[in-house]
Amino acid sequence: MTNSSTLLNNRYQLIESLGIGGMAEVYRARDLMLERYVAIKILRDEHAGEPDFQERFRQEARAAANLSHPNIVTIHDFGFDKGHLFIVMEYVPGKMLKEMITALGRIPPDDAIPLMVQACAGIGYAHRAGLVHCDVKPHNMLVTPDMRLKVGDFGIARALASIHPDEHSEVVWGSPLYFSPEQAAGIAPTPASDVYSLGVVLYEMLTGKTPFIATRPEILAEMHRELIPRPLRDFNPAISPALEQIVLKTLSKEPSARYRTADQLGRVLMSFGNSTPALQLTPEASPSIHPGAAATMQSAPPGTKPQNAVPAAPKPASRPVTQPKPKKMAYATSEQVSVEFSGEAVESDLNIDWTAVLLGLLAMIAVLGLLPFWVYIFQLYNR
Repeated sequence: MTNSSTLLNNRYQLIESLGIGGMAEVYRARDLMLERYVAIKILRDEHAGEPDFQERFRQEARAAANLSHPNIVTIHDFGFDKGHLFIVMEYVPGKMLKEMITALGRIPPDDAIPLMVQACAGIGYAHRAGLVHCDVKPHNMLVTPDMRLKVGDFGIARALASIHPDEHSEVVWGSPLYFSPEQAAGIAPTPASDVYSLGVVLYEMLTGKTPFIATRPEILAEMHRELIPRPLRDFNPAISPALEQIVLKTLSKEPSARYRTADQLGRVLMSFGNSTPALQLTPEASPSIHPGAAATMQSAPPGTKPQNAVPAAPKPASRPVTQPKPKKMAYATSEQVSVEFSGEAVESDLNIDWTAVLLGLLAMIAVLGLLPFWVYIFQLYNR
């Protein structure tokens, strides 16, 4: 659509195309006013005149513009020029997490956990701001050469205040490889839905495979609702039983059996990571990381095939899926590794109430202090 001489709003000079998604094309650009590089997502020509796609595009800008966090791609501007809607975003050099998984096959736990903790921090911040991402997947996570992870693409994010607990839809938006059982069934999403998707991403990072694989989205949706994923240690024996149980807990069919929010999952993983020696992956140690251009890509709209943002890591479409009625099915839980957390500090499995202990000691001292008095009374009475 453009060349290097194209200017948007007489301010943003397009330099090169970074990739094309089902809904938008992303460019590296130069902000001439602030003299910095940015990434600009432009709604594709074939969708520019369709109100539904325009509204989804605006929704992404509105949802992400109110989020300011080190692990979320920052939205700088939104505009319309030369017949095109566009979003101006933070330019993030690096690669999609999906590319990293594809290049390495699987990521060692000591490297995967710090990345997932950052993803949980970004998604958890969105939860505290009242948003459910609804499309968590490694294609929407960018990893910089210094191993900073940033989450993007809030195109189908839902505000918690707008979600009715009893709502049900026959058409579901999301990525069938990664969405939760309740999303697959058309039930209202919650922060626990994002936790499930984070669990799928972590499962893929550790094993090199997603929990369920099928060629049709309807079959994938049914598998998410009814099948229990294979244990991670079947694919990677190096994974510890404790870490395996944490991941399987996030993949529980019932939302109440998972961690409630991404923040809670992140603190559990942080606690687990602190109990084992960590060796962070560096650009020199990983052939998949290099200073390259990457930017978030919009999910594919209904009726379109997903297109590759980067040939090495095609991005699956976030598409509507019509689902049959869900069936009841047992689900995998890991209560034995459930850890409760309070605030930002990580607590141990033993939550000791030091106030109660202190009061107990004071009561014991008081009783022992009165013992000589009762002995004196007893002797006086006997005489």
